[in-house]
Amino acid sequence: MSKGVTASLKRKSNKNFFDKKISKFGEVVIKMLPEDLAFTLFLPSEKAFDRYLSLNPNESLVGEKANDTYAILTRVLGFSTVPRTIHSADLQYGKEIVYDSISGFNLYILKDLDGMLVVNRVASEHVDLKLRNIIVHVMNGVIMDSEFEESVQPNDEEEEEGN
Repeated sequence: MSKGVTASLKRKSNKNFFDKKISKFGEVVIKMLPEDLAFTLFLPSEKAFDRYLSLNPNESLVGEKANDTYAILTRVLGFSTVPRTIHSADLQYGKEIVYDSISGFNLYILKDLDGMLVVNRVASEHVDLKLRNIIVHVMNGVIMDSEFEESVQPNDEEEEEGN
C-alpha cells in the first residue's frame, strides 16, 4: 500500500478499511480513480475476484500476469463505478434506481430489507465504506456485461477437446 493511501487512511481514523474489507485488487482499482472527484464503486470482494475472474493476489499481480490483471481491473472499474456518491441511506427500500457507470453500463441498484444493496442482481457484503470522496460498496460478485463475462470465463469445450 502506498504511503499516501496509508496516511489518508490514518487521517480518517479508518485504519482497518483496507485490511478487512478491501482486497489487494480493490486497492489497485481505487488507486485508478482521481482523488479529487466523487465516485461510488461497487467493488468485488476478494472471494468474488477469485471466483468469477480467477484472480489470486499472490499470483495475478506479479510477473507476466500483472499486465493482464491490470487490464481486467480496468474493465471492472468501468462497469462498477458511478461518477457520484451513492450512500445506502440515499436509497428507499425496494425502490430500484438506475445509474450509468463510467463506461456507460446500466447499473440497477436496489436496497433490500437488511439495508444492503443489490446491483444488477449482485448482493453487497459491506456498504458505505468511505475513502476520501469515494464511497465503496463491497459486492459478493462482479458487475460486468455478458461479453466481458464470456471473455474471462474458462472455455470448458476447448479444454475437453484438447485432452
